[in-house]
Amino acid sequence: VFFTEGGGGRPGDVDVQTIAGLHVPSFAALARLRGQVPLIGVASGYCFAGNAAFLGCCDVVIATKDASIGMGGPAMIEGGGLGRYAPDEVGPASVQFQNGVVDLLVDDEAAAVTAAREYLAFFQGDQKSWRKTPAEESLNQAIPDNRLTVYDMHAVLAAIADDDSLMTLRSGYAPGMITALARVAGKPIGMIANNPAVMAGAITHDAADKAAAFLKLCDRHGLPIVSFCDTPGIMVGPESEQQGNVRFASELFLTGASLSVPMMMVVVRKAYGLGAMAMAGGGFHETRATVSWPSGEFGAMGIEGAVKLGYRRELAAIDDDTEREAALNARIRDAYERGKAINAAPFFEFDAVIEPAETRAWIQTMLSARKDA
Repeated sequence: VFFTEGGGGRPGDVDVQTIAGLHVPSFAALARLRGQVPLIGVASGYCFAGNAAFLGCCDVVIATKDASIGMGGPAMIEGGGLGRYAPDEVGPASVQFQNGVVDLLVDDEAAAVTAAREYLAFFQGDQKSWRKTPAEESLNQAIPDNRLTVYDMHAVLAAIADDDSLMTLRSGYAPGMITALARVAGKPIGMIANNPAVMAGAITHDAADKAAAFLKLCDRHGLPIVSFCDTPGIMVGPESEQQGNVRFASELFLTGASLSVPMMMVVVRKAYGLGAMAMAGGGFHETRATVSWPSGEFGAMGIEGAVKLGYRRELAAIDDDTEREAALNARIRDAYERGKAINAAPFFEFDAVIEPAETRAWIQTMLSARKDA
C-alpha cells in the first residue's frame, strides 16, 4: 500500500553528486511487483512527477477529493514554458476520477485506508462466513417486460453479490461499462457488466479500455470473472472511429483470449454482434459456460437495424407510409421472436436459459466446476 503524496524528485538536490539521477531502480522494482502482490496507491494532497508515476503503477488508485495528481507539478509545468498554475489546478481528483486514473474517490485519508482494507480482503481467499439477504426472487422482476425500458444494472449486481461485498471500481470513468469486485457465497470474483442506462450499453472506446484493464487485473490475481451482457454491440460511426475504437474494442478479444482464470457469462437482455462476443471473452463457447435469462435476445446485430438493412428493398417498394411502417414492425416482431432466449437456445450457441433467481446458485456451481469438466 503506497501513500504517494509528494512533489517528486528534487533537481536541485546537492546531497548526492549526480548528473541526472536516471539510474533510480525504484520505478522498475515497483512495476515488477505487478501480478506478484496486490498494489494499492493512495493519493491525498499533492501527488506529482515521480510520485504520480509510482501511483500509476499500482493496480488500484484510491484518491481523496482534495488530491491533485499529475506527471508534473507547477514548477515543472512552468519550467517547460507551459504557463503558471496553482497545484490545485493540475489534475484535480475529480478530473482524474472521470478519466479513469482514479479507481475509488473518497472523502479523506481515513476513508482511503478503509477502502484499501476492503480491496485487500478480496485477495485473501474465500471467506468462511458471509451473509446474503434473500434477494434472488427480486431478480425475477428486475428486467421490465417492455424490452425498451431501462433498468438498474447496479441493483442486479448487488442482488447477486453477498451482502456489502460489491466494490465498484472506476465508476467515474466510462459509466457504460461496470467493473466491480464482489463475493458469491464467500468466494471473491470480478464482475463486468454493460450499463443499459448509458448509450443502451453500447461498448465505446473507453468502455472497452476499462473492461480490458479490469479483466487483466482479475487474471493477475486469480479472480474468476462473471460477465453480465446487455449490449447492442460495439459503438460504430465516424466519431467512434476518430476515438480509435477498433484498437480499444479489439483489446477485449486479445485480453479474453489470454485469460488464465475461468470466465462465465449471463445474458441479461441484449446480446448482439461483436459486442456480445467481446463480453464473453471472444465468443460464447470461450467461457466456462454462458447462460441467458428469459429476457435475453440474440442476433448478429440490433434487431431494428438488421431488419431495416436486410429488407430495405422490400420496404422501399411499399408506397404507402402507414403500410410500410406496419410491414417494418411486423418483421421486427418476427425477428425478435426468433432471437428470444427460449427460441435461440436449441441452436446451442449458449448453454441454457435460467431464471434470474437461479443466478447465484449457477455461479456457485460454475466456480466449483473442474476446469476439464
